Amino acid sequence: MCYIPRGTLHSRRNENKGRQKMATKITATTNTQRETIGHEEYSLYSSMSEDELIQLAIEQSLTEDPSGQSAAQSHQKSVMTAPGEPPTLTRPCSHNPPHQINPWHRLAAQTGGQVPGSSWGVRRRYDGSLFITPQPVELDPVVEAIKEGDESALLNMMKSGKNLSEPNKDGWIPLHEAAYYGQVGCLKVLQRACERKNIEAVRMLVQYNADANHRCNRGWTALHEAVSRNDIEIIDILIKGGAKIESKNTYGITSLFVAAEGGQLDALRYLAKCGADINTQASDSASALYEACKNGHEKVVEFLLSQGADANKTNKDGLLPLHIASKKGNYEIVKMLLPVTSRTRVKRSGISPLHLAAERNNNDILEELIEAGYDVNTTLSFERARLYEDRRSTVLYFAVINNNIYATELLLQAGANPNIDLINPLLISIRHGCLKTMKLLLDHGANIDAYISSHPTTFPATIMFSMKYLSLLKFLMDLGCDADSCFKCQYGNGPHPVLDHRRDRLDDTPVNKQPNIVQFCDMVSAPEMNRWAGPIIDVLLDYVGNVQLCARLKEHIDSYEDWAVVKEKAEPPRPLAHLCRIKVRNVIGRNRITLIDTLPLPGRLIRYLQYNYSQ
Repeated sequence: MCYIPRGTLHSRRNENKGRQKMATKITATTNTQRETIGHEEYSLYSSMSEDELIQLAIEQSLTEDPSGQSAAQSHQKSVMTAPGEPPTLTRPCSHNPPHQINPWHRLAAQTGGQVPGSSWGVRRRYDGSLFITPQPVELDPVVEAIKEGDESALLNMMKSGKNLSEPNKDGWIPLHEAAYYGQVGCLKVLQRACERKNIEAVRMLVQYNADANHRCNRGWTALHEAVSRNDIEIIDILIKGGAKIESKNTYGITSLFVAAEGGQLDALRYLAKCGADINTQASDSASALYEACKNGHEKVVEFLLSQGADANKTNKDGLLPLHIASKKGNYEIVKMLLPVTSRTRVKRSGISPLHLAAERNNNDILEELIEAGYDVNTTLSFERARLYEDRRSTVLYFAVINNNIYATELLLQAGANPNIDLINPLLISIRHGCLKTMKLLLDHGANIDAYISSHPTTFPATIMFSMKYLSLLKFLMDLGCDADSCFKCQYGNGPHPVLDHRRDRLDDTPVNKQPNIVQFCDMVSAPEMNRWAGPIIDVLLDYVGNVQLCARLKEHIDSYEDWAVVKEKAEPPRPLAHLCRIKVRNVIGRNRITLIDTLPLPGRLIRYLQYNYSQ
């Protein structure tokens, strides 16, 4: 306990009383002033926004001297004298000189408290509050670089050995600053800096018998981590310190697999030299070579193959490295794999690398595989085909559905058969409305009267797919598509059954139920097609002889006054010239219909047979 003399204590009490009286007097004066202007100030401040109030507080703070008085009040006190005496200047009661209001202070207040090119003014704490710096504050060079987003400056600091993990007085490291200023590039640079290697620490830990095979919660060892960073020095220390090369993580991945997957060639070479298994496989059966091909690491693939890596090991899905390289479109890797990949293994997989190249529009890969002799007519296995809703099968189908004209022509020239798939590729080209693809397919033997076995109709599916596109429908008719089948109705002029217009998907038909055969009159009666019935029938009538319209077709034609000419056109007998044209075209045959212009016939007759009325 500290002893204080009685007299001293008594004097301190008197002093405190005096101070209390003075404070009471000042408070009374202040309160009187507030009573006079309080209401006015309240009205003024209540109408201000939060930002305006902050701005006002900043300006007032900047104009106060260190004693807490405004500059105007301080000046007023300094010139006060007794009545009749000359004015004399007195120094304010402060140990500090009067605070000078410099131009840059007002500029700071006007620009949110920060003078351009200076750190003097209002600043924000890390908790979001504002404070005023009484004097210029020099920003740390690291923070300045981060604020400006200067990644090169940060890298130079790292190279010079500056510690970028040291916290400031608020506990923030530069990584926090980068996140605060939203500098993503600097954030990445600093993240790498925080993960710096420490060879001496590793050496010391191994020297003092630290467990080199300790695992993290993912099963990774220190060797996995060092390999992922391609750090040969640390890898060497760990292996010599007892790290197991074939140790696997939670997913069955060894260190060599990590090196191949990440493209770490130096680490891969070192591990292979130490006897690591080149053909290591993960839990999903993917090999190190497969992963290197998947990620496009050409040098790694080249090294693995030179060390005897097996290119015929499949992953859990039965895919080979050649499959994934074809899918990813890495031309150089495909060229390396072609000589060492077994065609039998490829066939056993149920899918050709041609399929994957065509699916991803990798035309250069497709061309390389064709030149290597891969069969362009190979089909997907049943298990593979059922993964696609349309039950596609051929490589050509993949090219056509992607609307890839170059790949389509490449495959057709290589001998691709356009009539293998359940849904003929010609039907897909019609749906796309691509005349060039349609012509390519037809020139190479595509069936112009193609049907869909799962959705049987009495008329070609090519007509069904082109009904909404009259120009395409006419194009098919010009080339000999069967139009007569559209007018062969089993009910004729008799009553037709009520239609069920519910749509069925390709795979919705029950296995034990025989799908109903759809007639042409049923198809054009569908709600989405009935408004096109007249024009469609009008086009088809140009390619048939004397036909009879069934009751349902007549009903549709009668429902629109503008279609009366269509009904009149269908009435027999048809013009003799028209019937002769139909007969000649039938004699020529569908396969040679496109060669009419080569026949030794007058040009006018050829144009008539081709329905060419423009000349």
